[in-house]
Amino acid sequence: MSIIKKIKQLSIPEENGKRIGIFRILCSIFGGLITAYIGMTLLVFIIPGSTGESIILPLLFNTLAWACFALWIVLAPTKLSAILRFVIPSLIFSVLIIILL
Repeated sequence: MSIIKKIKQLSIPEENGKRIGIFRILCSIFGGLITAYIGMTLLVFIIPGSTGESIILPLLFNTLAWACFALWIVLAPTKLSAILRFVIPSLIFSVLIIILL
């Protein structure tokens, strides 16, 4: 399959709105986890103070961030938007971490 056909296939909304789908569930679990950890790492660099002191707040809010990201990803209307909801914030957080290093 070409890339354009694959993108068109992923951008079609699911017919039955009552079922979430295993793809979006797995994408939300792992995508939410990765995005939350990258976001919390960015938060460590943003909070002033030493690394030991500034790691407490991200550790406390990591599970909340993971749950919020996972819910946001799983509620995506299409598979393509679920992938993009994971990839785009992760890339933004990663670039900001590289800039702050």
